[in-house]
Amino acid sequence: MNVSTGGRRLLSRSATAALVCAILLSPGPGYAAPNDPDPQDDRSIEDIRAELDGLYREAEVATEAYNAANEKAAKQEKRLTTLRKDLTRAEKRVKDLRDLAGAAARTQYRGGDLAATGIQLLLGDHPEQALDEASQARQAMRGLVNVSETQKTAREELSEQTEAATKELRELKSSRADKAAAKQKIEKKIATAEGIEAGLEEEQTRRLAALERQRAREAQARWTDSGGSSGSPAGKGKGKGGGGAPGGGTQASGAAGKAVGFAMAQIGKPYVWGAVGPSSYDCSGLTSAAWAAAGHPIPRTSQAQWGGLTRVSLSSARPGDLIIYYSDATHVGMYIGGGQIVHAPRPGRNITTAPAASMPVLGVVRPGA
Repeated sequence: MNVSTGGRRLLSRSATAALVCAILLSPGPGYAAPNDPDPQDDRSIEDIRAELDGLYREAEVATEAYNAANEKAAKQEKRLTTLRKDLTRAEKRVKDLRDLAGAAARTQYRGGDLAATGIQLLLGDHPEQALDEASQARQAMRGLVNVSETQKTAREELSEQTEAATKELRELKSSRADKAAAKQKIEKKIATAEGIEAGLEEEQTRRLAALERQRAREAQARWTDSGGSSGSPAGKGKGKGGGGAPGGGTQASGAAGKAVGFAMAQIGKPYVWGAVGPSSYDCSGLTSAAWAAAGHPIPRTSQAQWGGLTRVSLSSARPGDLIIYYSDATHVGMYIGGGQIVHAPRPGRNITTAPAASMPVLGVVRPGA
């Protein structure tokens, strides 16, 4: 072996060694050991849950606002229809009176005027009759004028009311259009929330479900600790008075029983914006439909239910009562006993039962009280 050949071999060995070292020392993809912690810790699952709750909460607030706008517009449209009918009748009456006044004037012109009456007083055989006829004619004309003026005044008032109602209706329709636009924006957020849920890994989904079950247990404990009634759920107690806590342990009966039965029969049906049945409902759509089925119609929205129904204490809640949630009264469920409600939770979920304290309670109202 000559020197040049040996040098080349030595160089080749050195290059190979350097290449091996470079491969060993170069950064490569990292692989977690079997016992490494899951990169998604409890806090991240809490963040996901909080984000989902926030998105769906905004959607429900928009739903109730949209429902309220529709309800108000429907009432205004009905009032406007009545006003327009009244206006049509008033216009016809005014026209009839004008025709009658015109006929009277023509009759007087043809021979019933005061000059002719004066001649009858001088030359006629019965001047007292002429005087009576003149007096009656004056009274009749005054009556026609008075009635006509009254009708004109009424017509003007109706016209003003109709104009005001029409203006209000335009404003309501504009407001409803704004709500519809807001609804579309919220629906995008719902789509975002659904995308988040769909993108969760199996382990994350499992942990999120476990977190929901834990919160349900905590909510049930809070209801008991807060003094909420804890009797058996409606329809599941043993006989009359089945349940332990005062006010809430009795089994539903009468109209309340019918309302609870109706609401429970809807379990499994989907939550849908603005829906009042029969195939889907939103939260207040369910409660209003249930009490309507029981023969006691109540306001359509949760806010109107909170403002218009008799309020009772939390400790005296009984099956059929409505529990109103959040400080702005934008969610409602029907109490069924046992610290449970039946409600339409949110978009993407079906009607179900849940702990009564699973959301911030504003108060309790009792339809039919």
